[in-house]
Amino acid sequence: MEKAINRQKVLLDHLRPSSSSDDSSLSASVCAAGDSAAYARNHVFGDDVVIVAAYRTPLCKAKRGGFKDTYADDLLAPVLKAVVEKTNLNPKEVGDIVVGTVLAPGSQRASECRMAAFYAGFPETVPVRTVNRQCSSGLQAVADVAAAIRAGFYDIGIGAGLESMTANPMAWEGDVNPKVKIFEQAQNCLLPMGITSENVAHRFGVSRQEQDQAAVDSHRKAAAATATGRFKDEIIHVATKIVDPKSGDEKPVTISVDDGIRNTTLADLAKLKPVFKKDGTTTAGNSSQVSDGAGAVLLMKRSVADQKGLPILGVFRSFVAVGVDPAIMGVGPAAAIPVAVKAAGLELDDIDLFEINEAFASQFVYCRNKLGLDPEKINVNGGAMAIGHPLGATGARCVATLLHEMKRRGKDCRYGVISMCIGTGMGAAAVFERGDRTDELCNARKVDSLNFLSKDAR
Repeated sequence: MEKAINRQKVLLDHLRPSSSSDDSSLSASVCAAGDSAAYARNHVFGDDVVIVAAYRTPLCKAKRGGFKDTYADDLLAPVLKAVVEKTNLNPKEVGDIVVGTVLAPGSQRASECRMAAFYAGFPETVPVRTVNRQCSSGLQAVADVAAAIRAGFYDIGIGAGLESMTANPMAWEGDVNPKVKIFEQAQNCLLPMGITSENVAHRFGVSRQEQDQAAVDSHRKAAAATATGRFKDEIIHVATKIVDPKSGDEKPVTISVDDGIRNTTLADLAKLKPVFKKDGTTTAGNSSQVSDGAGAVLLMKRSVADQKGLPILGVFRSFVAVGVDPAIMGVGPAAAIPVAVKAAGLELDDIDLFEINEAFASQFVYCRNKLGLDPEKINVNGGAMAIGHPLGATGARCVATLLHEMKRRGKDCRYGVISMCIGTGMGAAAVFERGDRTDELCNARKVDSLNFLSKDAR
């Protein structure tokens, strides 16, 4: 009998919300997040998954930029080191490091990521793995770590992203299964990404001028952000080398800024010829840049962050990945964002900032218009057309950019969304809340009457 009572006590302890005090009373409020998300919860929310650090390298032009002679593992190591050093975290406390990466051979890149962890000072007891969901891989890594923390696998983890498009250009290796010809959608998975951009522009009527204007805006905002130091809190300087291709001489350098941003005009971009289709509208100027770079995000349970006295940069609220037609894969954000926002119990109007990856101007403009988003809320510091798109690193880069910008904006900026399209026809999106914006009843506001927790209850 005593053993049975003890077992019941253990079960009840698991069911009771975590609390630093003995008070486990529940208080109900109507959720500001939307009708269907209204809920009652305990005043202690120590099980939230929070971000306490997010950093990235500068992003540099592949084969021509500052990282053209930098090994991939030497890109990842500095950001892994930064997230623990700047938080004074003991590296051995990290339960897992998950790295989003796309182009390199899987086993080789997995080994490079493990090597980078050792360079960064992590002990052999900390495991490392990679994840590949193409352009969303960095965001998927963050989401995987958040899910593992929520599941109780560990309390602290790192979601990261890495890509050297210098070392690993986009290419198909080996033969293509002839069966693909029988299945149109499978065949469309093999379309060049630029053709999918042309498909979006043609099907949804996105003009060349709209695309070029989006590119001009991206560069203008990124240049302004760089000039005013808005990236300084998220960028980790990387000491590396530049090799002269003619003499072979090596020059030590420290890379501290994105090197793809340029001053450009509509007139400049209008001179560029379409790249993928003779009468098309997708050019090198209104497409994302092929880049090298890395990023890392340190996540943990809120209760652990509180115990360590760490300031909270953001709260992980939701993540989704959805499928779309591979022939127009760029529409992915338009499909994913509403689902992620709803999963967080919010509405689009609740979102203060968006980081939507600019794979191509055509798909970026389409998604913005389709969702009816305020342009003043989107990519306020520029996007991939200016900063660059190192495939596996982009998600982690966007987390760093979004959360640091939300912190700068303060009390008027509570929720942010990150989203991107994904090759072969998918979209991913995640919702974050600014860390110091959450109050004791997160996502909730007090109301005079509690007749209904939700309109759904009527």
